[in-house]
Amino acid sequence: MAQRRRGAALETALLDAAWEELIDNGYARFTMDAVVKRAATSPPVLYRRWSDRDELIRATIVHILKESRPAVPDTGSLREDLLTLMREIATSHVQLITVMYAHLASYYRATGRSPNSLFDPVATGRTADLDMLFERSVSRGEIKSDLLTERIKTLPFVLLRHEILSTFAPVPDHVLEEIIDTIFLPLVR
Repeated sequence: MAQRRRGAALETALLDAAWEELIDNGYARFTMDAVVKRAATSPPVLYRRWSDRDELIRATIVHILKESRPAVPDTGSLREDLLTLMREIATSHVQLITVMYAHLASYYRATGRSPNSLFDPVATGRTADLDMLFERSVSRGEIKSDLLTERIKTLPFVLLRHEILSTFAPVPDHVLEEIIDTIFLPLVR
């Protein structure tokens, strides 16, 4: 007899099942019933947590972004920290980024949300991670804090996302180096 899931373990199983459903079938064919079946549970278990599919999709995306958040490197160099982080994203997060932007286009149109509304950096912990990375580089004297605006902090990652969505493939190292060396670092030094 299978052990009954409860609490966080049950919620994780439901969100993982919802993510698999999104990957396999996209937003247009995503249903609460399909998630119930995939998670091997009952409708009331799912509906007690999320009242509709859009609420479930939003929770699923936040969950996946938290779970897939890469560790912030500390190599002793901003350039190497950013390259290390971007290499991981550029190779292991291609499917995640593709699903988030390409497969969920109908979700954005139907709900009026934008992709940025789902990438809540506070909810996913990304803001604190990046702030720590940049604070270390300021304290080492590598960059000037007054040049480090929120838009500039996100610029390398916006350009990386653009590369992934342009090719739906891992981004080559020479492209990452170009983003860091010729675009980002000159802005903050």
